[in-house]
Amino acid sequence: MQKSECHGGVQLRNRKAANGDQRTSSRVHRTTVQQSSSSSSTSSPETAKKLHPRPSDKLNPKTINPFGEQSRAPSAFAAIYSKGGIPCRLVHGSVKHRLQWECPPDNLPFDPLLITLAEGLRETRHPYTFVSKEGFRELLLVQGASEKAVPLLPRLIPVLKAALVHLDDEVFARGLNALVQLSVVVGPSLNDHLKHLLTSLSKRLRDKKFKEPITSALQQLEQHGGNGSLIIIKSKIPTYCSICC
Repeated sequence: MQKSECHGGVQLRNRKAANGDQRTSSRVHRTTVQQSSSSSSTSSPETAKKLHPRPSDKLNPKTINPFGEQSRAPSAFAAIYSKGGIPCRLVHGSVKHRLQWECPPDNLPFDPLLITLAEGLRETRHPYTFVSKEGFRELLLVQGASEKAVPLLPRLIPVLKAALVHLDDEVFARGLNALVQLSVVVGPSLNDHLKHLLTSLSKRLRDKKFKEPITSALQQLEQHGGNGSLIIIKSKIPTYCSICC
């Protein structure tokens, strides 16, 4: 009887030891699989690209990737550009880029091209950022630009305002430059619309890095808008000092 009980106890201990070995083996197997998976993901081409970016990535860090998710849902401006709705193409240069127009910009209608380019100022990826800002600037340089741009002001101002309230600093800077370029062309005609834009400029003035460019822009708005623009600017930004002072 004692031998039977002893034999049974030995079998029970053997089964417990076997179960323990199985659990230990299972844990070791899981650890090995996890390490293998981690090593595989770290050594993948995509991860290696993130860890070791190419030097060219620094030149255009926001360049559009035609195979990325962004290309599946393009913005309105990107869609128009890809379909040839902007009659120019980007020419890459060794020093700087430039636009090549399909026909002289003097012969192009401003409606809706100027508005479309203004909408593109909110883009954040190359080449759309360059095409929109440079196209807007070059179109305003053509002969007779004032007569073509003034009738579009009621539609242009909301678009420029959208760029000026954008959270992206580069978008805001492009919108500010475009506003100054427009004021040079349309002069006092812009005064009736200034009040819709100055609130955005007033808020950005609190940011030290924009204080100087905004002040310079306000001075140019006053210069091209005359006394009427000064009254409007002072009503929205009381701290502004006139260029006449």
